[in-house]
Amino acid sequence: MATIVHFELPADDVDRAKIFWEGVFGWSFQGGDAPFPYLMTQGEEPVGAIYPAQEGERGPIVYMATTDIDATLAKIAEAGGEAGEKTPIPQTGWFARCKDTEGNSFSLFQGDENAPGSWG
Repeated sequence: MATIVHFELPADDVDRAKIFWEGVFGWSFQGGDAPFPYLMTQGEEPVGAIYPAQEGERGPIVYMATTDIDATLAKIAEAGGEAGEKTPIPQTGWFARCKDTEGNSFSLFQGDENAPGSWG
């Protein structure tokens, strides 16, 4: 069974989105180490984030946990979905954007403190 471990809310205006979600649900946000505005919820499970939308993204984007991202990507492709490339999150893990057979977007996450790279 997959567990939702993270969600993202792409925003055209990060500050406006932050004010909205704080006002509606009382969430608080703090900036991360990413090279762009990436505001993560504090004290919420699963953890969520607001960031600048890219290429017309609309959310939310849900992340499912996996212990073997390569095997899960293979299963997605075999089942007729779209399996994206796995990408490192420096010293945190790996993620991959995917789509199911109906075109619904979702992402995978595998924790790995040894994932390469830095936010430098």
